[in-house]
Amino acid sequence: MSELKQTFNSSLGKKLIMALTGLFLCVFLIVHLGGNLLLFKHDNGYSFNMYANFLTHFPPIEVIAYILYLCIIVHAIYAYILTTNNRHARPVDYAVHTKSPVSFSSKNMGLLGSILLVFIVIHMGDFWYKYKFTHSVGYKEYRTNLLTNQTTVTDFTPQTADFEHSQSFDGDTEIIRVKDLHSRIVASFSIWWYVLIYVISMVALSFHLVHGFQSAFHTFGWVHRKYKPIYEFIGTWLFAVIIPLGFAAMPIVYFIQSLNK
Repeated sequence: MSELKQTFNSSLGKKLIMALTGLFLCVFLIVHLGGNLLLFKHDNGYSFNMYANFLTHFPPIEVIAYILYLCIIVHAIYAYILTTNNRHARPVDYAVHTKSPVSFSSKNMGLLGSILLVFIVIHMGDFWYKYKFTHSVGYKEYRTNLLTNQTTVTDFTPQTADFEHSQSFDGDTEIIRVKDLHSRIVASFSIWWYVLIYVISMVALSFHLVHGFQSAFHTFGWVHRKYKPIYEFIGTWLFAVIIPLGFAAMPIVYFIQSLNK
């Protein structure tokens, strides 16, 4: 046990923790983007609201969510520890710098991570916290004719303060009443400065991932020329391009739509 503790207290151990938590967060980003793409469905927020309801009421998902929060905290703490230790190990800059190329991402991981941490706090405060712990998020009632598959939507006001969601049937009509996170997102993404913060954060995410994803595999020692091009390709195109662009597209599209109303 003492050897295991000593291992994770070492510099390599801290980097391993950073790599493991970072890769877990990368997997989360893929799943999160997939769910958030439901925002582009033109169904009055039905699919996205059902998705949000599922995430907050399915016990296994809630367990994974708390693991996610823990990984974010641990990743941030160990990033700070490693950065501080590196500065203490070399408090005075080198008198002569080598000409070996150092990317912008690798030189500014601390700054990029700080931007993302601030964004996560703002993002979770505006959506997750208000959705779960306040009454500022309204409700929608979706009535779907099961014969024609046509859905109508209206605002709904619950009779009790502890109401979360319900499903019932009136003949051939399915009635679903659920929290309306979609409208909250529409409102937030109609604010120019909020959209700007979101887009800037996605740029920071892109630079953070392009270095962080590849660094995780370097920490594991997977630097063989047979595998390196594979994770470099995935890190560059999936995590540094596709995922940040996918997330950034949401506020941009919704903001443009708000201007056209």
